[in-house]
Amino acid sequence: MQLLISPASPFVRKVRVLLRETDMLDKVEEVHVVTSPLASDPSVLAANPTGKIPALVRADGPAMYDSRVITRYLDDLAGGHLYPQSRIWEILTLEATADAIMDAAVLMAYELRFRTPEQQSTAWLDAQWGKVSRSVTAINSRWVSHLSGPLTIGQIAVGCALSYLDLRHDARNWRDGNITLAAWHADWVQRDSMVTTQAE
Repeated sequence: MQLLISPASPFVRKVRVLLRETDMLDKVEEVHVVTSPLASDPSVLAANPTGKIPALVRADGPAMYDSRVITRYLDDLAGGHLYPQSRIWEILTLEATADAIMDAAVLMAYELRFRTPEQQSTAWLDAQWGKVSRSVTAINSRWVSHLSGPLTIGQIAVGCALSYLDLRHDARNWRDGNITLAAWHADWVQRDSMVTTQAE
């Protein structure tokens, strides 16, 4: 299988961390592509009509896309430990919350990178950050207990989401008022799977 990637994407990183945490690197080749919201790589378009990454190209079936589909599929191949049935709805909700942080943060990055200063909307950027801020606060206050214990996709997703905030929106300081989550993240980023997937 081939995983089409761009290392800075938090959605891509979530899958790359999973591959390392489940010892699946020998089964999936990571293929770097150059893509943007304005111009998608042809190989990405062939795998995913929306032109988004990650996309998982398989020899025995159609390509898969959306990081949540890919992580669920790869976890199943690896033995199915990251989506424990005993807490499945909580884990899925936590992953969805982390993905929502990624969605809003990526849209903010696109606004700043692909629109001129005259075109940029401060109100729109602030509205996206509002989604991020409320979600981070919710994880810190209501979901942080789910970040301890055996490894799940919830931990991976939250770790990648917060690290992307550091990469693209560090000046907004998501840690302010979220001390418990910040302490968890400080430990999380030291995992080998996070160190080796850090965007340069």
